[in-house]
Formats: sequence, structure tokens, C-alpha cells
Amino acid sequence: MTLFRTVDPSVEPVTLVDVKANLRLDHDSEDTLLTGLIRAARDEVEKSTGLALIDQSWRLALDRWPRNGCALIAKHPVKQVLSVTTYGPDGEASVLAPGSYQLDAMSRPARLHLSSETAPLRARNGIEIDFLAGYGEAGTDVPDLLRRAIQVLVAHWFEFRAAFGPDEQPVAFPLGYHRMIAGYRARRL
Repeated sequence: MTLFRTVDPSVEPVTLVDVKANLRLDHDSEDTLLTGLIRAARDEVEKSTGLALIDQSWRLALDRWPRNGCALIAKHPVKQVLSVTTYGPDGEASVLAPGSYQLDAMSRPARLHLSSETAPLRARNGIEIDFLAGYGEAGTDVPDLLRRAIQVLVAHWFEFRAAFGPDEQPVAFPLGYHRMIAGYRARRL
């Protein structure tokens, strides 16, 4: 199973203006650094929680369909399955009709149930599931606590940017950060 992003989010959940107001900065000499820190903080929150904050496209590649007929999609929240493509032993592609599968986006992880058997597949990455995940197209669609977690990370990393070298970054996570994202992490039994 391989999961990778095919289309990045078009905006960040937290704006440069929001971060500068939080840091009480009124100049633009640090804008490039802050923009990079915002992107890095969003990546960290998404990685730590398994979420896609802003709408983005992903691809899940599977060697074969699970025996129970239900593929699990670990990225959350899944909004829509864009396509399901299978590849035969000789590499020929076949796009499945949307009526041949059903998405349960309410579950975490989301489940994609296949209604019928697929033709024989190539040995590796025989199935590609393209899907759209995220809370919405704007930062205001993202839960406030996750946006605040990004702000806390950006402020912490901005404060300690000169105390440690690039190979030692990130230095640490601020107190309270893990509590802020704890309710959004995927639970395991």
C-alpha cells in the first residue's frame, strides 16, 4: 500500500497576516521565513494526525483488493473518490464505473467497498484509488484547534530559529501542542 499526494492544497489553513498578528510583527522582512514555517507546520499537523486540512488530491496504490472487499483509506476526511483504476498483467488500464464501488467516508479510516470482482491484476500496484480529502478549500473550513496548533508551532519554531542549526531542526515541540492535536489523531486498538 502506497499513499501519496498528487495535488497540493491551494492555500494554507493559517495566513501570513494571522501569523504576523500572533507574533506582533509589523514588518515584512521575515515573510519568506514565516511562509515556509506555516507550510512546515501544516505538514507536521497533517502527518501527526493523518488528516488533510485543506482540500488536496491523493492516490492510494494497492497490490490487490483486500479479501473482505473493503479498501481502507488512511487519509481523513475523504470527500470524494475521483477514480478507481485497475491495471492488468500487461499494464493495460481500466477505470472502474462509479457504480461498482461505494465509499463510506464517515468511518475513520474511510472504507471503499468494491461490489464485484476485478480482472486479474499486475503483481505490484495493480489498483490506484484517486480521491479528494480535506475539510474545505479555505482556512476557515479547518477546525479552529488545528489552526491554533499550526500557529503555536510557527511561533515556537520562529522563536528558536537562530539558537540551533538547520540539521537540528525542529528543536522541539511547544508545550500543549500534542494536547491540541490529540483529539484529531487516529485511534488504534
